[in-house]
Parts: sequence; structure tokens; C-alpha cells
Amino acid sequence: MGRKSSMAMAVVCVVLASTLTTYASTTYTVGDSIGWQVPTSNSNLYDDWADNKTFVVGDDLLFKFITGEHDVAEVTEPGYDACTNTDTISTDNKGPVKITLKRTGDHYFICTYPGHCPAGQKLKVQVQSETGDTTPGVLSPPRNAASSLVVTISLVFVSIATFVLLC
Repeated sequence: MGRKSSMAMAVVCVVLASTLTTYASTTYTVGDSIGWQVPTSNSNLYDDWADNKTFVVGDDLLFKFITGEHDVAEVTEPGYDACTNTDTISTDNKGPVKITLKRTGDHYFICTYPGHCPAGQKLKVQVQSETGDTTPGVLSPPRNAASSLVVTISLVFVSIATFVLLC
């Protein structure tokens, strides 16, 4: 009986170790401690901020701003380049705003308040899949969804196998 229990525990440990790989999405606070505001000394503030980060489908961007002083609009590339909101995908005007990155490719964000975007309050992020694919528009499930299901099914399987082995 002791050998059977030891073997069962070893199997449980191996299966759990191989299936408990979950990925947590990352929440990025845009601009870090500065938040989402008109840059005062560096008009490339948000480009510089994004340069050393890797954004993956399922990650969140948290835009911290005061309602009534700023907003955040996701726009097309031409809208970003021209600082216009004529090609707006979405706009949020109540801060703070959390935006989940749901597809690969480039995402463009601006503040639509007059003068803010031309002064540098705009952000471009390149989003990739977990495998590093940046092909525009590729939808990927959030990192937690499939992994959580696998873990749940694996735990049920391991529990049943352990019960059978111990009985």
C-alpha cells in the first residue's frame, strides 16, 4: 500500500507540474506615474514609454486621467498621424480607462482635446500573439482562458486518477 501511495503522489506531482502553466495578462499604466496627460518636456514621452515593452493579446492598457480634462480615443493610423478623430474606433472620456488589447497589430490612441495630440498625447503600441506573431487583426484568446480550462480539466483528471490508485 505504501508503494502504491508513493507512486500515486509522484504521478500527481508530475501531472500538476506539467499542467499548471498559466499566463497572467499584464496591466500597463500608460505613462507610468505620469499617467495620460499632455507631455510637458518630451513630446515623444508615450513613444519612449512603449519602446521597452512587449504587448501581447490579452494585456490591458490603463489610461489614468482626470475626467473632463482628457479622453482616450483609439483611432486608425491616418487619424493618429494627423491627430484627428475622424477615423475613431472608440472613445472613452471618463477616467481612468482600461482597454484590453484583443488583436495583434498596431493600435493607435490619442487624446481628442484640442492641442493635446499635436503636443504629444498620443500612443502607438504593437501587439503580438503569445507566439510573437504581429500579423494585423489576428484574434487570440486571452492568455488565461484556455490555460485555466486545461488546468481545471487536468486537476479533475488527476483527482480521479489519484482516487483510483489509492483505492
